[in-house]
Amino acid sequence: MHIVKPETVIRWHREGFRRHWIRKCRKKGRPGLDPKVKVLIKRMSRANPLWGAPRIHGELLMLGIDVSQTTVAKYLIRERKPPSQTWRTFLENHAKDIIATDFFTVPTATFRVLFVLVILSHDRREILHANVTESPTAAWTARQIVEAVGLDNTVKYLVRDRDRKFSACFSRKVASIGLAEILTAPASPWQNAYAERVIGTIRRECLDHAIILGERHLRRTVKRYVTYYNSVRTHLSLEKDAPISRLIQIPDKGSIRSRPHCGGLHHEYYRQAA
Repeated sequence: MHIVKPETVIRWHREGFRRHWIRKCRKKGRPGLDPKVKVLIKRMSRANPLWGAPRIHGELLMLGIDVSQTTVAKYLIRERKPPSQTWRTFLENHAKDIIATDFFTVPTATFRVLFVLVILSHDRREILHANVTESPTAAWTARQIVEAVGLDNTVKYLVRDRDRKFSACFSRKVASIGLAEILTAPASPWQNAYAERVIGTIRRECLDHAIILGERHLRRTVKRYVTYYNSVRTHLSLEKDAPISRLIQIPDKGSIRSRPHCGGLHHEYYRQAA
């Protein structure tokens, strides 16, 4: 026997009442959301900043996940500022509208310095035009842009650096065919990365393996490599396809043959029936 105060008995009774109802209601109420669904909602919200709860809720229904829209809204990623697309998305959306251009130099056997102009499409990394000159004037450079683009109204932007060869005369000619110039920052070649990359590729895979005799020889060598680059050479960014898409040849087409390019530096492999 224990002697206790009345307040203690009342406290015991209240505690017992609370535990009674906790035990009785333990398995009641709304079921919890699957943690995998929570992660999926957050992943969708993070990857699609323009989507709200209704859009994500609709996607979940299409995946056979039955959850309320209110629950979806509870687990959305909250942005502190209005959502913005990534630079990768922006560039991919405008790739068909963008071309890039740049010069590089090549020494000849007699130590002359020749200039090569390359014009590249961002869409399929295709070299639209390449030409050689000893004196790259603004008028000559503008004419090459016109030859590369022609009457193609789908191209809207030209990415270039701030070289003095691109003078006011060049800018007027480019504007007359409907192109807007996008100038990179001073001493920032990485801002014209696609053009810089293709120039490095031309050097490593072709010009570094030859001694150029003169302007005609360089023009012929670059032309041959451009043909190989556009129609044969595969690219990681194009899912191992060429800029001018190649057909996949099934084994039934015949045995594998090879065709040399660039004087035998590179080869094209294809199937030919016996």
